[in-house]
Amino acid sequence: MHTLPPLPCYLNGEFSTLPDAKISVMDRGFIFGDGVYEVVPVYGGEPFRLKHHMARLDRSLAELRIANPMTPTQWADTIQKLILAYADSTGAKPEDTDQLIYIQITRGVAMRDHVMPSDITPTVFIMTNVMKPPSQAQREQGVACVTATDFRWEKAHIKSTSLLGAVFARQISFDAGTAETIMFRGNFLSEAAACNVWVIKDGKVMGTPKDNLVLEGIRYGLIEEICRSKGVPFELRRISRQEVLGADEVLLSSATKEVLPVTRIDGRPVGSGQPGPVYAKLHEGYQEAKRQARQGSSS
Repeated sequence: MHTLPPLPCYLNGEFSTLPDAKISVMDRGFIFGDGVYEVVPVYGGEPFRLKHHMARLDRSLAELRIANPMTPTQWADTIQKLILAYADSTGAKPEDTDQLIYIQITRGVAMRDHVMPSDITPTVFIMTNVMKPPSQAQREQGVACVTATDFRWEKAHIKSTSLLGAVFARQISFDAGTAETIMFRGNFLSEAAACNVWVIKDGKVMGTPKDNLVLEGIRYGLIEEICRSKGVPFELRRISRQEVLGADEVLLSSATKEVLPVTRIDGRPVGSGQPGPVYAKLHEGYQEAKRQARQGSSS
């Protein structure tokens, strides 16, 4: 039996801990998965690229016709209080803690009906937890992935709490003993179960277009910025399965994985079978961005 740790959280205007936070069984997030979420990394007590996460949250809410229940200042203040509460609960200084802030907004509580009610108050939940970055071995050796057909819906650009498709996709890789499932719609790359996927060929970083078939990760903009600063060509376009399997390097990116090299796909090596030089540049740039965040200079 899993026991929830007494980590600090926020629910509908009240601060408490995970075991004490309760919602109605008629919350549409519970009944329908009718809600959206965000995951914000925190380095050295400072939220990383917070305004980018809040902009994506606004886009997801707009798609679901849910009004944002808090102002940017209220979001920032609430997140900061949770960051401090987590540090207090662990006995650490905020500047010494790397955390992961999870935000979830559902449409709210109503009797079960598929039609979206317009007269209910959204449920707002925020929690924090320890950041668990990739291990040194994963960075030095890379990780293995498997491939699968992308069987999810065609509104993947919404960061929705309706994640059963992603759960199934991630289970495929777990059952195979690998780190992620790289998915394809037809013959073209979409994304992984919980990551964006980057393909490197002849020194160029390539990613899938920003459309309704993929979730635009916050690292999209960050990786483009790092590529520009490191003199690495960058392009977004449709990428075929053959290009992925014939790539010099393949990378995963997400809030928790940051940038991570893939060295085997479906049991076959990617390129040399070792993390490559473009990964090294992107990893270096990512760590530089994290250092800036810890100094409070990253928005």
